[in-house]
Amino acid sequence: MNSKIILHLCADMGTDSQPYADAGYDVRLIGKDIGVENYHPPPNVYGIIANPVCTMLSWCRTNAKVPRDLEQGMFLVRHCLRIIWECQYRLPNPNSKLTTLKFWAIENPAKGFLYQFLGRPVATYQPYEYGDDYRKQTALWGNFNIPPKLPPLLQKCSKPKFDKLLTKEIHYEGNEHLTRKERRSICSPAFAQAFFKSNR
Repeated sequence: MNSKIILHLCADMGTDSQPYADAGYDVRLIGKDIGVENYHPPPNVYGIIANPVCTMLSWCRTNAKVPRDLEQGMFLVRHCLRIIWECQYRLPNPNSKLTTLKFWAIENPAKGFLYQFLGRPVATYQPYEYGDDYRKQTALWGNFNIPPKLPPLLQKCSKPKFDKLLTKEIHYEGNEHLTRKERRSICSPAFAQAFFKSNR
């Protein structure tokens, strides 16, 4: 068992942090049952991955019955940032130039409103750039090592754009019980593994 604590915020699926769990890290999923708005982190958190809901932030929201509400969309983002900052306030010693938090990342669609609040993302990627055969342009904000992508010749994608896939084509194997929305939120396994290798 690895004693390093990884917080996965807004994590009802836990796919982004699965490689850490598989490697024996102390992964703590903070999802709907707890609520990030109610959570305060323990001391000595090693890393944080956050997946705030993008429903109100994504540009794909064009035909929704409920009008876009950016303040509501930023509610979870603000609490994710609060938790990140609470971890960063704790210095190992008064003269330290680094906090105890080694990395943090907030994930959201690359095409959305979050960049207007947080600035340009540190990294953007497509799953096929890491070895998964589909497109889903994703952005990451934070402080972390950017995982190296596959060489261009190895980046192959035979499937249509992610939002054009049928429900049965979206991460189907073993996920029959999940809704389309839940399947869409699953992190690219290849990217999750690459992120882990670069931030462990």
